[in-house]
Formats: sequence, structure tokens, C-alpha cells
Amino acid sequence: MPSSDQVAAERERPLVVTEDPALLEELLRLAAAAEIDVEVGPSLSASGPQWSSSPLVLVGFDAAAARPTLPRRSGVVLVTMDEPEVGAWQRAVEIGAEHVVVLPDGEQWLIQQLAEVDAINGAPASVVSIIGARGGAGASVLATALALTAAQRGTRTLLVDADPLAGGVDLILGAEDSPGLRWPDLAGARGRLAPASLDEALLWHSGLAVLSWDRTDIVEISAEAIRSVLDASSRSYELVVIDLPRRIDEGSREVLRRSATTYLVSPAEVRATASALRTAGAIRPYSREIRLVVRGPGPGGLDALDFADAVGLPLAAELTSDSRVVQALERGDAPNVRGRTSMAKACVALLQDLGVLGTTSAA
Repeated sequence: MPSSDQVAAERERPLVVTEDPALLEELLRLAAAAEIDVEVGPSLSASGPQWSSSPLVLVGFDAAAARPTLPRRSGVVLVTMDEPEVGAWQRAVEIGAEHVVVLPDGEQWLIQQLAEVDAINGAPASVVSIIGARGGAGASVLATALALTAAQRGTRTLLVDADPLAGGVDLILGAEDSPGLRWPDLAGARGRLAPASLDEALLWHSGLAVLSWDRTDIVEISAEAIRSVLDASSRSYELVVIDLPRRIDEGSREVLRRSATTYLVSPAEVRATASALRTAGAIRPYSREIRLVVRGPGPGGLDALDFADAVGLPLAAELTSDSRVVQALERGDAPNVRGRTSMAKACVALLQDLGVLGTTSAA
């Protein structure tokens, strides 16, 4: 009978799932190049507890065709030798994969991921995206408050501002003059970023790591730079909260694919239902799960549940408009997430829903 240490070691191996002999041979060769042992399974439905416990899961295009019902998790990669990346992404979304790798082009990246498994401390970070149904919906404030709530309750958290045209989440925190790395410093990032170096270089405020913008000219950030940041942050933090712009470019699509949940934030207004419907339609092809956060009360009496029914999305939380939040922002103060405000209670509820906080953490 194996010891508990032996069982734990088995569960820490990457999982390879494919019945394609040629693909399996290639993946085993890459694992050998990375000097790491892997577990091999013939199908996703037979992967059992290894699906949840393995630090990295490599799923062949053939195995993904079955589309079994499995819990969503981070660290899943769809691998193919024949299908183009564009065609494989639909199948990747169905199984919750964060990456699509086409061999042989992507073999160096895959070797790198396999080699870094030993450096992963626990499970990869949960990634959460927040996007507004329209301008002024309050998505940036909610993203900031959610990240602050997690950090102040002991969760290692990174807040990422992915919208170059917004005011900057460092302004919401009142930390615009604080030193630390901003997006323009990472504009040319390619390949692997050292997680520890990124962690040390970022702006830190109230126990929260922040990647925001400065007030210089707008710099275009490539999808590759975003991938590098997400890859590094998944190894340094337990939670990554990303404030997304409403335009869906390549970088936004990459973030949405990585996100366990995307929260769509909207006021409870009749006109906003049209914006919410359009935004949900734009992000749905790249999202694992979309849920609503509704700010009310609506000027016409539309409540959050009716709004959610109209948009056709599940309601995750309801916020009450609070003039104190606006006043705090004008003073340069961060949102109050310690009191019994609507914002504080909504953030705790969202974190409990994500599994980041236990149900006893709300006090």
C-alpha cells in the first residue's frame, strides 16, 4: 500500500489525456525533455480525481471531442498536431482549456510549462474578469473593491487594469504616486516573466499587488505581453482580478479564456439591458461562465432579478448605489470594504461564490 507521501507525489504529476498514438508519443517525448514524469489517461471521463489534483492537464484534440461534464479548473491545455489553432479554440472553450498548442510549433512553450510544474506552489491562481455593460457601470470600482476584500482577508491577490483608456485603478486606490511597475514598462514583454521578480516590482497598496497604467501616452500592449503576465501571476498569487475594457481585442480574448468567471456589471436601467445583451454576446464565445452584478435601484423600478431575466444571465450579486463611494473616490480614498456597506457585502459574497473565501469569512 503506498504511503501518503507517495500518493501526494502521484497527484502532483501532469496529466496527459489522449488516445492518439502519435500525439501521445510526442507528449511523452516533450515530458522527457522537461525531465518530468506524467500520468496518462485514455479519456477525460476516466480521469477521476486526477482532473482536479494534477497541476497541469494536457488534453489531446481527440479526447476533447467527447466533451464530458467536468468541474472547471485552471491549468488545462488543449494540444493538437493537425487542427489549426483557430478551429481548436471552440473545443478548448468547451472543456475549459486556457491554451491551445499546435505541435510542433508550440513544443518549446509546452516543454517550459512542463518544466515549471515543480515551481508551482499549490494550485494556479483563480482568474476573474470584470467588465462593464456600458461606460460608468462601476466595473473598475467593483474590481478594485473585490481585490481589496480578498487581500485584506489573507488571499494573495493581484489587481490588473487591462483598460488603457480608463482612469487607472491606482487612482481608485489613491495610489497613483506610489512606486511600482506599470503596463508601459511591460509593453515589450515576451516569453516567460520570473514570478518572483514581477511580484517584487509591482505597485503594492494595502497588501494588494497592482498592475495599472501611468498618465503618459497610451502604449499598445500585445496579447503576448498579457500572456506573460498571466503566466507569471498564476504562480505568484491565489487570485487575479482583471478589469477589462469593453472593446474585445486579442488581449481581452486571452484574458476571458483564462478567467474562471467573468462578471458583467450593469446599472438596473431599461436601456442598459440592450448594452448588457450586446456585451454578453461579444464575450460569450471566449468565456467559461458569465454572471451579472447589477447596481440598483433602477430609476424606473427595474429590480436586479428582472434585469437578469431580461439579459438571460444568472445574477451573482446586487449593489446599492452609495454616494459615499463616489465621495471617497473624489477624495482619492479607496473603496471601504471593511464595513457593512453594500459593496463590502457584495464582494464577500462574490469571493465565497468563487471559493476564495469560506462561508465563515464574511464577519
